[in-house]
Amino acid sequence: MAPSQHPDQQGPDDPRPGDPQLPFPAPNPQDDLDAYTGLPQQEAERRACDHGWQTVRSLPPDAVVTMEYMAGRLNFTIADGRVGRCWLG
Repeated sequence: MAPSQHPDQQGPDDPRPGDPQLPFPAPNPQDDLDAYTGLPQQEAERRACDHGWQTVRSLPPDAVVTMEYMAGRLNFTIADGRVGRCWLG
């Protein structure tokens, strides 16, 4: 990863702090994660998007996934078409 530049050294087209084009997602939306448990997959995904989550990842139970935290991402495990577990990042 390249070091970030001081704002005075950035070019005119480089994103600035607070710029919506920054490569990092916004903070997590305020949401009740427990409310997703038991919902049908499509309803849960739609609700997550409506509540402002930038990325929604639906996974089968016991899926092998990387553990890096990504702000703005909501994860679900889906079994029998319903959310069994929901967590951030």
